[in-house]
Amino acid sequence: MNVVINFNKPENISSHQAVAKVKRALAARKAGHAGTLDPLATGVLIICLNEATKIARFLTDLDKEYVVRMRLGGRTDTYDSTGTIIEERDFSGVREAEIRAILKRLTGEIQQVPPMFSAVKIGGEPLYKMARKGMTVERAERTVSIFRTDMLSFDLPYVDLKVHCSKGTYLRTLCDDIGTELGVGAYMTSLQRTRIGNFRLEDSVSLADLEDEEHPYYSIDSVLSGLRELILDDDTFQKAKHGVPVRIGGNVSSGLVKENHPASLYENRYVRLKSPQNVLFGIGRLDDEEIKIERLLNIPA
Repeated sequence: MNVVINFNKPENISSHQAVAKVKRALAARKAGHAGTLDPLATGVLIICLNEATKIARFLTDLDKEYVVRMRLGGRTDTYDSTGTIIEERDFSGVREAEIRAILKRLTGEIQQVPPMFSAVKIGGEPLYKMARKGMTVERAERTVSIFRTDMLSFDLPYVDLKVHCSKGTYLRTLCDDIGTELGVGAYMTSLQRTRIGNFRLEDSVSLADLEDEEHPYYSIDSVLSGLRELILDDDTFQKAKHGVPVRIGGNVSSGLVKENHPASLYENRYVRLKSPQNVLFGIGRLDDEEIKIERLLNIPA
């Protein structure tokens, strides 16, 4: 079972625990996820089983969409409601227009400092482990992209937002930054991931759904359909499946029986590599005039 599952993670379990539950339910040999959700958060968690674990990092890079609720009038040490309140302020004077102006400024490429309570590692140790020891260390700013933020509701002290953003964006940090700009503080009280790439919340499944006979699985090939496809002739396939790079040259390589515009390959760095029987067997990475084998997949025909 080399598949990808669009799982709807419930609240109060970690992403690791969610993966373990799915792995056990489907008796998978290996399992992993693409894009961590905090225990507080719910929604789309992409879980990869068996050979599909080899493509998890390609899915992590996809853009994401969230619905987040923040509470004005305070700050916590975790930037969310699971932490300890470290500051409280009067929020009664905040106006909707002020928040809209801040959201506009926090659109596009912005700089974020990861929260201390996060899985980011410094010197090989996760920040959250340092935070639990009462430590605070310097964290480098990171560039992330906020493509769009819509205000869904304004009902003080709560504000609901819908955020479309790049990978690596911390919604907890966004809430804290908004609160800092308002001068009253803010922290996240709930978070739901509604989309990763083309994986939507409305198409996600629960643990109970997986017990159904009609399993809502995605094949590795379908998940990677956004990558260009190359079907190799038998000679080139025999070499490539053993890790030998595929030459593409200035014209169509003699080893390629599909994709007759090699220059267009460079629009995307990675490509799907297929056997003459149209079976996906690997992912290639473009490097000068050849395609190097990035991942080999053991998928039965």
